Order: sequence, then C-alpha cells, then structure tokens
Amino acid sequence: MDKWPIVYIRGYAGPTAGINAQVDDPFYGFNNGSTHIRVAGDGAPAFYQFEGPLVRLMGDEQYRVYVRGSQEQILDDPDPQAKQLESASLWIYRFYDQAATTFQAPPHQNLAQRLFNLGRQQVTADGFNIEDAAAGLYDFIQKIRARTGAPKVYLVAHSMGGLIARCMIQKKCQQDGRVPARDIVAKLYTYGTPHGGIRSAGGLAQWIEATFSPAGSNIFAPEKMQGYLDPAKKFGDDCNPGWDPQVMDPALFPLDDIFCLIGTDPADYGWGPRTVMGPQTDGLVHIANAYVRGAQRAYVYKSHSGAYGEVNSEEGYQNLRRFLFGRWAVEAALAGVQLPQEAGTSFQMDMRLAIRGLSVVMSEQTTDHWCPIMLADGGTTLVRTFLLDPADHPDAAAVADRRMRYTVTLRLFRVRENNGIFDFKNSIEQVPLWSDALIIDVEPSQDSTALTAHAVWNSALPGASQNPASIADQLPAGAAEPLTFQLEGQTLVASVALPDTVLAAGLLGGQAGLRLTVSSRAVQ
Repeated sequence: MDKWPIVYIRGYAGPTAGINAQVDDPFYGFNNGSTHIRVAGDGAPAFYQFEGPLVRLMGDEQYRVYVRGSQEQILDDPDPQAKQLESASLWIYRFYDQAATTFQAPPHQNLAQRLFNLGRQQVTADGFNIEDAAAGLYDFIQKIRARTGAPKVYLVAHSMGGLIARCMIQKKCQQDGRVPARDIVAKLYTYGTPHGGIRSAGGLAQWIEATFSPAGSNIFAPEKMQGYLDPAKKFGDDCNPGWDPQVMDPALFPLDDIFCLIGTDPADYGWGPRTVMGPQTDGLVHIANAYVRGAQRAYVYKSHSGAYGEVNSEEGYQNLRRFLFGRWAVEAALAGVQLPQEAGTSFQMDMRLAIRGLSVVMSEQTTDHWCPIMLADGGTTLVRTFLLDPADHPDAAAVADRRMRYTVTLRLFRVRENNGIFDFKNSIEQVPLWSDALIIDVEPSQDSTALTAHAVWNSALPGASQNPASIADQLPAGAAEPLTFQLEGQTLVASVALPDTVLAAGLLGGQAGLRLTVSSRAVQ
C-alpha cells in the first residue's frame, strides 16, 4: 500500500507570548505523548504509556522525519542532483515561526518600551493571519510533492490547524490558478477542530471575542468564518444568512476523505475554559461544532489538549492510523426501526466500539458524555470505522492472526419529558431497556480481495468477545454460516437481526436489525 507524506498543522497558540513558547518545540507538539494510569489485575494503579503520534508513525508505518537545520532547508535544497526524498515522510508546517519574536535580534528598548511590548505580547498575535497561513500551506505542500514525487499528501491538523487546512482547500486552492485541493490532498484528519466555530456559554465572552479579537481569536466566531472559507468573501465580512460553516462542497473535496475526531471530556482542559464553555464540549469546542457534515467521525473521551488531550492519546492515534491506512470502510446502522409513538418520549442509544488487541475504545457516544445517539424511525447510523489489512500490517498485535474482531456495545434508553421537564415517575436511572454487544469476526482472503465475516450477539454466547477462538468455532453445530454480503453498488451489505427478546418486546419494532456495510477504499 502506498504511503504518502503526512503534513501536521498545529492549533491555536494564543498571543505572541504563547507563540514564542510553542515555536521552541521542533515538532509543534506532534511528538508529545502521555502517561496514564490503568487498573491492573490486582485492582491497583498501573503505569501506561503512549509515545506520541510522530514516534508511533515512525515505528508502526516506517515513516521518516527529515531534519537538517530545518525541514524547509531540506525542501529548498538548490542542488539539482539532490536525492528524491521518501514519500513515507512526516512534515511539520511551522506557520507560527514568522509571528514569533524570538528568531530575531531584540531591538534596543528602554524600560518603558520593554514593559509595553511585554504587555502587548500577552494580548496580540501580530504576524499571524489565517489566510496567509493557508497560502503558505499550499506552497509547503507543493515543495513536498516536488521533493518526494508523491502526487498527494495527508493533512493531519489539531484545532485551528483544521481551519487553516479548510481555508486552503475551500478558498486558496480556488484562486490565482492554483491546483485544486482534491488533486494535492488525499485525506484530511482533524483533532478537535471547531468546524462550526466556538461559542462560549457566556454571552459577554463571545461579544469580547467577536468585537475586540484578542490575539486574533475572532477567526473562531461563526459569523466571521465565511470570510476565510468562501472565495467570494474577504476576512472580516459577516456570513450570509443561513450560511453553515460545517458544510463543505464535496465537489471541492470528497467528504469520505475527511475524518473528524471529537473530544467529549471537558473536565481535563482546566477550570477556566470549561467554566466558560460549559458541558457538551471537549473543554473548548462544542461536540456539535467539531465535525464537517457528512464526514467520517469518532467520539473519544478526551479533552481539547493537555495531558489528557486528543492529539497525545492512543484513541486519537488508532483512529488516525486506520483512517489513513485502512483498506476497508465499515458502517453499522440500525435499520427497519419503528419506535413507539409516545408523546414527550425520545429514545437514545449508548454505543462503544472496541477492537481486539487494542487498549482503548475507538469511539463512544454515551449519555454520560453528553453525546448519545438519538434514534429515529427508519434507520440511524451507529458507527463508522476502518479495517487494517493484516497483509499490510503483519506485526500489529491486533491483527496478527489475520482475523479482526470488532465489538459494538449498545444500550437503549427511553427519556420522558413533561412540558420540557424530565419525568422520573417511572424511571430507574442508568438501567437500560436493552443492552448487548455484537461481536464481529472479519477475515480477509489470502489475496485481500474479499472478506469473510461471522457475527453473534454476546448474550447468545456469554463471554464470546473475550474468547480468542473464532466465532465460527464457538457457534453451535450447523449455525456457523458466515454473514452473507450482497453487492449494492460499490458496497457489500449484510444484515444481523436483533435478539429475539428485543424484537418480541417491540422496543424497536418487529423488523429492526443491524445493517453492516463494507466498502473497499482505493489506495490514494
């Protein structure tokens, strides 16, 4: 499988003082890892380490980092005989360097001037402009393509970095005769990017940001985003009525090639931001604003940044790796649902996706994290993910025996309201109407052109998810038929009926089931 250059774009650093601190990091934070505590077999705390996405990509995918004084120096090598660089390489877009004041000799200043400039650096970010950063990103990508021979690159962005990438894709690539984004970018992966802007829980903070733009923060105001995402607008213009910043034209860039990692833990981002932003955020970005509509996404219980942040997390890395290098895309959706028609009643579902051999949950939408899946009649998508091909990753523990196991845990809840107030008269908190886990074993053919799959509800075979034996070997004699996938267009589709107890109770209707869709992803 081809591996193309990865370009990392960091997030917002704040005023000049913050920028000066951040540019001291050679890799703009993409090298940061984390250490956590897990519960060991004896119930005591145990050490657990994540090395950081840069180190893991170098080890797991054999990516190379080119540094000789600076990455720009290598790209700008004037020697016409310079050796072509490897395509599987990592590049850090250091757009903040030009806004830092630490790379130039300090001017002669008296005491009053020093104090004034120190204060100014705490509230301004002179030298940074989002459109200039987007134009610079385009030039950086063109240099990488020229030196590596790769037709396209992968963009991996944290927070504001995703807005810089979108500004390039949606605006800069449409101007001045530049190459369209879909011809130079293969995939865009964002960690905690405010695709819908940032709205504070307090109106005063939002007014200050939009009016005075401390340290250039007005780029996060939703009413200003069209200025740098629409070629017909200029920065500073207000958005047109009804314009939605979370909508991208798929003609400019395919939505299937965008992945948005959404954090759901506000508590670990510090008391200041989480107090201003409120719940249902990652501490800074609201869950509902952290994705492009129609794009791939996953929800992880991580905060916007910091020791428990999305970038330096195993959850973020595992989703990144599968999105970039997974051979197949898989979707699980409820189908044929008929909900009871009860006034003031809604039905919510908790979902957790886990993969055999990994120490983390790949995606989880739960009531506890303020992001349950809201069910509707007909069908509702529950989760999307990607499968690594064991042939491409022979050393990965999770796929060492060529059989991949995915477990989707589901819990169904009914929520009743009376005139907008919770109705608890006949409620037992945290006891679901139904809960179970679907275990799916997937095994590719020897030439990786086809998949064989078996599925079973854990209630039918208690402990099946922890049993290393194939599902086919655990099912009763005569019941080990594989899932039958039918070709529909460019995808393979199979259905799994819900347990008889659920269907008999009429909780989701008598015909409800899970629809599994598998599509092959072209190497890009």
